[in-house]
Order: sequence, then C-alpha cells, then structure tokens
Amino acid sequence: MVRTYAPRGQTPVLRVPLTREHLSVISGITFEGQLLTGMQERAFKGADLVRFLHHLRRRLGGKLLVIWDGLPAHREQAVRQFVADAAGAVRLEQLPGYAPDLNADEGVWNYLKHVELGNVTCHDLTELRYELHLAIGRLRRKPDVLRGFFKQCGY
Repeated sequence: MVRTYAPRGQTPVLRVPLTREHLSVISGITFEGQLLTGMQERAFKGADLVRFLHHLRRRLGGKLLVIWDGLPAHREQAVRQFVADAAGAVRLEQLPGYAPDLNADEGVWNYLKHVELGNVTCHDLTELRYELHLAIGRLRRKPDVLRGFFKQCGY
C-alpha cells in the first residue's frame, strides 16, 4: 500500500508520455548473491550477449556455468563461437521451454519491477535509466534477497 495525495475516493492518475523507446537489460546472479547487469537502448543480439559473457568472465573469473532461457539470441553463431573459443571455461545450459519458475533471474526482475520500481514513473529513457540504475544498486546491497531467488526456484 502506498500513500498518495489524491482526494479521498479519487484514484490518482500519473501521466507519462507513451513512446516506443525502451531499454533492454540483461542480468546474471551468482549463488553468492552477486548481481551483474548490462543495459542498452536496443534489443540484445548475439554480439551483445558475447560482450556480457566477457563481462561475466572478467568479474567472476574461473569457469562459468550460465543457465538461461530460450531467447533466440542465445543460440546465435557469435555465442556458439564464443563458447567454442572458451575451450571449456564457459558452459551454457538452457532451461526448458517456458519455465520462469526455474529461472532465478526472473526473481530479480519481479523484485525490481514490483518492489524497487513499483511506483516509479519516468518521462524519458534518461530518467528510466537513472531510476533503474539506482534500483539495481539497492538490490546489489541485498545479497540475501538475491540468494533467496535461487531458493525460491528450488536450487
């Protein structure tokens, strides 16, 4: 429940412009409670995913097991080539078709949308990027919540 300043009995209306602009955000979480993200103003393609996988390898070090959903970009040639070039240092596992209940990262987005950004309205992409950056920063400081997303999936 959120307190608003509308007159009693009148539902408050927040007006924001509707546009086709959007942000695409990718994230990864670890069992230790780390959250790693990437953001851009267009859809993620194979080359963008490879850039994110490089980011994960630099930040996490060692071997990498990535469990992800069936997004078509995950199967692009650039991603397959990256995994082949990694020579066993990166292993990709795909979740079954439409299985958000098995995807711990879905908990991240549910939490960000409904808890951190539940009552946020933005007038443009710059403001959205700023608010999302702040929300991700707040979530990064909650490793217990991040670990809880794995428990919620049964891992």
